[in-house]
Amino acid sequence: MNRVRCDRTPAWSALQAVWQADGQDVDLRSAFEADPGRLEAFSLQAPHVYADLSKNRIDRVAQQLLLDLAQQCGLEAHRDALFSGAAINTTEDRAVMHWLLRYPASALMNQGEFATELVADSARQVHQTLDAMLAYAQAVRSDETLTDIVNIGIGGSDLGPQMAVQALDAFALAGKRLHFVSNVDGHELAAVLARVRPENTLFLVASKTFTTIETMTNAATARAWFQAQGGQDVGRHFAALTTNVAAARQFGIRTTFGFWDWVGGRYSLWSAIGLPLAIAIGEPGFRQLLAGAHAMDQHFRHAALADNLPVRLALIDLWNRNFHGFSSRSIAPYHSALRRLPAYLQQLEMESNGKRVDARGEALPFATSPVLWGEPGTNGQHAYFQMLHQGTDVVPVEFVAVRRARHDLPGHHDLLLCNAVAQAQALMLGRSDAGGHRHFTGNRPSTFLLLDDLTPASLGALIALQEHRVFVSGSLWGINSFDQWGVELGKVLARDMQARLVSGDEAGLDASTASLLRRLRAPGSATP
Repeated sequence: MNRVRCDRTPAWSALQAVWQADGQDVDLRSAFEADPGRLEAFSLQAPHVYADLSKNRIDRVAQQLLLDLAQQCGLEAHRDALFSGAAINTTEDRAVMHWLLRYPASALMNQGEFATELVADSARQVHQTLDAMLAYAQAVRSDETLTDIVNIGIGGSDLGPQMAVQALDAFALAGKRLHFVSNVDGHELAAVLARVRPENTLFLVASKTFTTIETMTNAATARAWFQAQGGQDVGRHFAALTTNVAAARQFGIRTTFGFWDWVGGRYSLWSAIGLPLAIAIGEPGFRQLLAGAHAMDQHFRHAALADNLPVRLALIDLWNRNFHGFSSRSIAPYHSALRRLPAYLQQLEMESNGKRVDARGEALPFATSPVLWGEPGTNGQHAYFQMLHQGTDVVPVEFVAVRRARHDLPGHHDLLLCNAVAQAQALMLGRSDAGGHRHFTGNRPSTFLLLDDLTPASLGALIALQEHRVFVSGSLWGINSFDQWGVELGKVLARDMQARLVSGDEAGLDASTASLLRRLRAPGSATP
């Protein structure tokens, strides 16, 4: 596999020339007037997701050069390596096979689909674990004495399951309340514990290594509370999602479900980490989630680049980031159930592609991941859309809407959808006002993703779409999207700071850190 960084391709130079000539001056209003076929050229239907990319500041010439760029970077070969089980996570010498977690059991007999026997063996292990996990989920669903399930995890062990449980609340089993605790801030755990009773609660401890400090601190506190409140049988009321079975048993847990080192945390929803979701929506719903994701996998794997939605989205992202210089992207889900989608996508994209060196360790001369942020519509309209419409920074907006409602309240959903479409239109068209205060420059870019319905299958497809989009961006930038060394340093220093908080040792500290430590240790603080 020969990966070529985007700035070292002929297409990059051609894009720079196009940008200098007229690419930076694309006006969306004029573009639609001049090109009656613009919508067709910049829209795409993928499994469960329709995408309208026509309101992005790009023309057909730049789009074709971006497709050329993808070919010249060796994207197709890199994509094939992903699906072959090659160790494309080069800094950790690991395969990246989250796609295998949603590979259907019915296709396992077709060994030709797998590049190696290792991948085939891994697929069989995946389904053994999946079957066991779903059977346990069904047992919990059937146990009327268990009314509250508390998931204790952080990062990918929290963001994915929490987002998906909220998104699919319409499919959730009545009588089961799902709670998520991630922050080591005790206020979060205390608030949950105040609402549950030990005899009716199941705690899920989600930590791949069973050593994540925030998760294990919260888990130990939950166990102490459970026992202090008269809880009986830790083994029944605690389960672990981990590969460290020995540590879980030492903790008192006898039910464990593991996963593999080729599953990154932010890609782990499809694994045992998805147990809270499986409890909420049941085995049929969870398998539909996997099926929707697999359909998007197949689309990404086999569709030509020009017809490939993850590729087309990533190419727009590169154009916006590296040529227009847009440093952030706002996610606006126009569906209350998708309210945690922006937070989920923050980790997926920023932890994956927030890198300053390429896969060879060379410093990059261009920008990588944008800042992702957002809130559900229409709330965002009354918070930060003022800046989107009239601010000095141009921020591309990604609207996510769902055509069908899961409620029967008259008028609400039509009003919601009309707001989404109108906001995208307003960003593009703008409005003239000689006085200035009511002037909207317009020509502000947006992407519109539309689902027919929010179901387990469509959610699976939407998430897989975003995963592959991030992969493509990282591939073109020449980076390794599957390590996250940037989260390590702060955690290492925090352990050192814990000891210093107790001892008061300030040796080697900078003046600011030492002063803060003294203030924390001052009389009246939580720690003596």
